Formats: sequence, structure tokens, C-alpha cells
Amino acid sequence: MRVLLLYPLFPKTFWSFEKILELVDRKVLLPPLGLITAAAIFPQEWEYKLVDHNVREVTEEEWDWADLVVLSAMIVQKQDLLALIREAKRRGKRVAVGGPYPTSVPEDSQEAGADYLILDEGEITIPMFVEAVQRGETQGTFRTNDKPDVTVTPIPRYDLLELDAYDSMSVQFSRGCPFQCEFCDIIVLYGRKPRTKTPQQLLAELDRLYELGWRRAVFMVDDNFIGNKRNVKLLLKELKDWMVEHQYPFTFNTEASVDLAQDPELMQLMVECGFNAVFLGIETPDADSLELTKKFQNTRSSLIEAVKSINQIGLRIMAGFIIGFDGEKKGAGDRIINFVEETAIPTAVFGLLQALPNTALWHRLEKEGRLHGNKSDGNQFALMNFEPTRPVEEIAREYVHAFCTLYEPARFLDRVYRHFLEMKPAPYQTEFKLPNPVELKALAIIVWRQGFKRSTRWQFWRNLFNIFKYNPGVWDHYITVCAHAEHFIEYRQIVRDQIETQLAEFQAERTRQAAVAEGQISEGQVAERPIEVAAS
Repeated sequence: MRVLLLYPLFPKTFWSFEKILELVDRKVLLPPLGLITAAAIFPQEWEYKLVDHNVREVTEEEWDWADLVVLSAMIVQKQDLLALIREAKRRGKRVAVGGPYPTSVPEDSQEAGADYLILDEGEITIPMFVEAVQRGETQGTFRTNDKPDVTVTPIPRYDLLELDAYDSMSVQFSRGCPFQCEFCDIIVLYGRKPRTKTPQQLLAELDRLYELGWRRAVFMVDDNFIGNKRNVKLLLKELKDWMVEHQYPFTFNTEASVDLAQDPELMQLMVECGFNAVFLGIETPDADSLELTKKFQNTRSSLIEAVKSINQIGLRIMAGFIIGFDGEKKGAGDRIINFVEETAIPTAVFGLLQALPNTALWHRLEKEGRLHGNKSDGNQFALMNFEPTRPVEEIAREYVHAFCTLYEPARFLDRVYRHFLEMKPAPYQTEFKLPNPVELKALAIIVWRQGFKRSTRWQFWRNLFNIFKYNPGVWDHYITVCAHAEHFIEYRQIVRDQIETQLAEFQAERTRQAAVAEGQISEGQVAERPIEVAAS
């Protein structure tokens, strides 16, 4: 069997970082870990080729070569996934799909023409699919309610990747999260009992990356890396020895719940292993909204103190924020601005609440008759896909104001400076290496743009001088995060334009519905003259 593995496009989002990736001659932030893990579970006597659509197009030779096309996608990749399914079918190929999006909404892939739906977790459902293919079956859906033992998961097929295209590499230690946040689909997909690999398994994956020549950042993709603290500490103790033995070839970052701040031993182990950044799901500083959405872990202690504790131990913080919760009071955007400024979080991922398929939020809103007809595409930078408890226009304008305020260049550079001034340097020394030509070019571009070209140039030089003076051990990490301004300066305008366009469409639709309800126009007239009716 010749299998063509395809990974669909991500739309331009907060995490695209195109401007930053251009600086270091990379195409994409992260590789398709799910797809290369599936490739390791499929029979190894089959042949495989992988094309990440975020890196390049599929060639004619690759289409002709394939007996079977296998795709995996998250919900935000919906549009390109469905387009690739249709293209594969147009070419007469058998198509199998899996991953989070097909698992949550299998009918979309089926309607696009997929022959096989390999849903849920592949350790169980891929062998079911393989047996069906070997029996000659030409279609089927393979599902399970069981959660696999991830200690049997093989090393992902990192060799299938075009490694030079990626800025960071991905590994996974655990699946599942013990919490019950209403809006989150992770607990729906992977359960509330975190399952972990063994330390030996993860180190074997790092050995493989090391053998392939990888020497850059590694992202632990666990949705909550510390979901099982006991097992994480066992891993970190062995990882620390591995990193010393290999002379710290990687730096790590990951996602974790805010209660990380309550475990100094765990935080210290992380920084000793080479972790230098963590993403926290803070969501909102409004305690009432946190209670309503069942994010109780964020209400047990001061969020401000938690952020400061994690930062000071040596972990740069990225944080997620959401606007649009039920019962949210006016001014939520300003409260998020104040929180981010007070805690000096450099990177605040700020989105509008979306009801994702089959989450507790989705089912509650569906029961209340508040879901809109369209299904969410997972884009948190789009208007809500449900009727909120305060006006959509009010929420959207607060969102645009807050996003554009947070990423005003001078504000952003000030937060980066304050954050790194408080951050402990790594507690280990690595061998000095001269920067390569790509790194030197990127540094020169940043210095030119931020140190000479922009109106914030004096702020840039003053802050950089003080970093060298008061906390020189973090200067390279500091410069890297300053470079993120290249992305945010552009993205501020993208957010503003997208939301303004969506608001205009939303208001036109409301006007149309009102006119139909009042009998001023009929649905038929709208179909015949949609632009004219919307304008009126």
C-alpha cells in the first residue's frame, strides 16, 4: 500500500507568525504530530510520503503514486481538509480521515467524499481500519469509546517530515486533562483522566529527534502537561539527566494549568530540564465568569500572584484570554488589558468565545436555543457562533479595542522588558556557539527595524541596555520575544478588518431577519436581491 499523508492548511491566525518565521527562513511553527504518530501505527511494510500543505503543494507525481490518501485535521483546518478530500476523490483515490475535527464532526468529511473515517484515538481504531482494508472493504467508520494505553504508542515517524521547514518540533507525553472547563473539547476527545507515556518512551522520541539532527525548540503538545503531576515529575527527573548527557540540545515549552504556580518543585524541575516558556489558560480575570464556565482551578488562588511566581522562576508566560462569557459585565476587554499590563505577560492570546462541537457549552447553548445555524470553524478571531448574553456589537468592539491596545508597539515592548527583567536565567550553562548566517541576518533585521526605523527605537535601545545591565542571562530569549512585534503590528490591523467586516455582515443579516419577520420582504425577495436587501 502506498499512502500519501496530507496535512491541511491553517488559516492566518494569531499563531501563524509568518513575519517571524520569514526572519529565520522557516515555513511553519509546528509539524503534524498526530499524522506522523498515525504513520507509526499503520503497518510499517506500507510505503509513506507526507505533504504538509502549510509547507508546500502536493506534486502530480505524489498524487499519481498514492493508493490511499490519509488526512488528519483540527477544526480550524476545516476548509482545506474538505477541499483536499474532494480533490483526492476527483483523482479517483481512496480517502481516509481522522484527527480531532473528523472525530467531533464526522459527517462533514463523509459528505465531502471520505471513504474511511478513522475516529477517536488511533492506537485502537487504526488497527480496526487496517483489518477492514485487508478484508477488501472499501468504506467504513471506525470508532471506540475506550481510551488507549499510550505506553504502547510507537515513536512518531519524524523521518517523514521536511525538518528544515519547522521552527519547533512536537512531542507528546500525556493525553487528557483532569479539569472540566465548559468550553473545552479536550476532555471530550481525550477524557478527564490524564494518561502518560513512560519516561523511557519520551526519551526514546528525543533520541530519535537527536539522531535526525534536530537542535532547536521542542513543544510538549500536551493540553495540560501537569495533569498528572506525579508522572510528570518522574519524567523530568530522567529528562534532566538526559539533557545534561546530551549538552542541552533542546529548549522546551508547553501548556499547563495555572496551579503549576502552587508546586515550586515541579517548576524548578522544568527549568532545570530546559523549559523556558509555558502557555497558561487564564481566560478572564472575572471570577464570576470562571465559576460559570467551570474553570474552578483558576479561582483557588490569586491569578496575579500565580503569573508572577511562574515568571520569576524562569518561565516566560504566554496566556490565553476569552471574551464573551455568559453573564459577563461590560468592560471585560478593559479588565483583561489591566490584568495583562499588571502581570506584564508579553504574549496574550485573546479571542472571542466559540462553542465547539459536543462540548458542555455546545450542548447547553443548543438546549437553550442559542446556537447559530453555522457550525464553529474553531476560529477564535471570529464573531461568536451563538447568541451571547450581552450585545454582539459591544463584545466585538471591546475585543478589537483590547487586542489593538495590548499590541500597540510601545506597550508590547514595555511588557516584554518588565517580564524578562523579573525572569531568572536558565540554571545551567550551554556551550557557546557562533550564530549561523540565518540567525545573524534575523538579528540584523530586528535591530534595524526596532532600533532605527520605528518610533519606539529609543525604548528598544534603553530596554536592551538595561537587560544587559540587570539580567544579561536572558538577553537572547528577550530579543526573540521582541521580534514577535513584527507579527503583532501587522496582526492588529487584520483583527480590526476581520471583525469590522463580520459586524457589517451580522448587522445586515439582523436587518434582513427583522424585515422578513415584519413582512416587509419575503425570503424569496432576499434570495433574488440579497445585496439590495442587505443595503436597505
